[in-house]
Amino acid sequence: MSDTPFGFGLPPEEPDDGDEGKKKPQGGADPFGFGGLPGGGQGGDNPFAAMFGNFNPADLGAAFQQLGQMLSYEGGPVNWDMAQQIARQTVAQGTSDGTKDASVGPAERTAVEEAVRLADLWLDGATSLPSGAGTAVAWSRAEWVEATLPAWRQLVDPVAERVGTAMGDVLPQEMQAVAGPLIGMMRSMGGAMFGQQIGHAVGALAGEVVGSTDVGLPLGPPGKAALLPLNVAAFGRDLSVPQDEVRLYLALREAAHQRLFAHVPWLRSHLFGAVEGYARGIKVDTSRLEDAVSQLDPSNPEQLQEALQQGMFQPEDTPEQKAALARLETALALVEGWVDAVVHAAAGSRLTSADALRETLRRRRASGGPAEQTFATLIGLELRPRRLRDASRLWALLGDARGVEGRDALWEHPDMLPTASDLDDPDGFVHREHLDFSELDKMLGEAAGGASRERRDEDGNGEDGGDGDRKDGPAA
Repeated sequence: MSDTPFGFGLPPEEPDDGDEGKKKPQGGADPFGFGGLPGGGQGGDNPFAAMFGNFNPADLGAAFQQLGQMLSYEGGPVNWDMAQQIARQTVAQGTSDGTKDASVGPAERTAVEEAVRLADLWLDGATSLPSGAGTAVAWSRAEWVEATLPAWRQLVDPVAERVGTAMGDVLPQEMQAVAGPLIGMMRSMGGAMFGQQIGHAVGALAGEVVGSTDVGLPLGPPGKAALLPLNVAAFGRDLSVPQDEVRLYLALREAAHQRLFAHVPWLRSHLFGAVEGYARGIKVDTSRLEDAVSQLDPSNPEQLQEALQQGMFQPEDTPEQKAALARLETALALVEGWVDAVVHAAAGSRLTSADALRETLRRRRASGGPAEQTFATLIGLELRPRRLRDASRLWALLGDARGVEGRDALWEHPDMLPTASDLDDPDGFVHREHLDFSELDKMLGEAAGGASRERRDEDGNGEDGGDGDRKDGPAA
């Protein structure tokens, strides 16, 4: 788990005064805890100059506006309006390599559509699941943010709800009625702080993902296979592989994910439910919140940020928590392993660079890419398929032993899927004998038929007896 679960960075240290060993306010200090405002400077003995001297009025107005948003928010556990705004701002700033987001042009859009169309044709021979991509879209980074925020909301809200509840419960029950405004302010600030951090994380992630399924979860709208041309180009820049092959290989992975999520109807709820199950086991350290409340200065939200970064989440070491984590890791490994095996079967003999691209993506996932770091920061949870290679080998062996249809039939129900122990012994799972239930079904059917005949006979006798009783009754 990350040492700073919310990802709030520590405020910059102020320089020591060489003469007296004291610390003076640093130029551009941020009194509201928003990470520093541009243009700040010291103003000597004039406190107003020290605070406002070199500020751009627009920057100062934005700071007060953001503070107002934090204190006035009355929605759910996360201020998603703020998250959306900050994510878009993060995207607009560009990535560390200097690339800026840009609208997708007609040529890029056509290239993505053709790559997904060809990928679907190749996948037809590698899986029995039909195409799941009704449309192929090329997104800018900003469009990726807008399209995936609903899924992030579903994933993060359960954790944020626990924190919001804890913020309202830090005071004794008899004091909560009196301290209602303070509790409301705490919850508003908590929702805003979550919104800030999620916005920064999603915005940074938008600069690195290449599609809508990079994290192994269906983040985009159903039926849309999406690629980000700007990020696809960045991914293949140093690989010495033709750009068309890079795009096609990534389109194969995106289209394979779409087939799985479209035609395994229980899979989405299974994955999101595993994340929620893990979130339910997170324990919030309310003692730190109590300290923060007792010393809270309403004009300095940075105090609460510092409390949050000291270790808000404390995962419970319980069997339920371990089971939830194992369930999620195994599910992610099975999804990513199936996609890896199917794409390799479809592209291995067609793309000369398939093996190199496969290994590059495997290492990217195994080393903990941006998605894993994002979740580790937000809720202490890494979405890393630790057993990707084991799962891919198992699916490949299943395809060889049972054929494509026999392999894919295991997705019909979650109870049919391999377990974590099966990943330890893939050969044993693949060659496990399947019981023939046809004779048992026949025996059960015959038994059920015999029972039905007996009931009909009994009902017939009962009716005759009943009629006789009714006829004899009046005669008596």
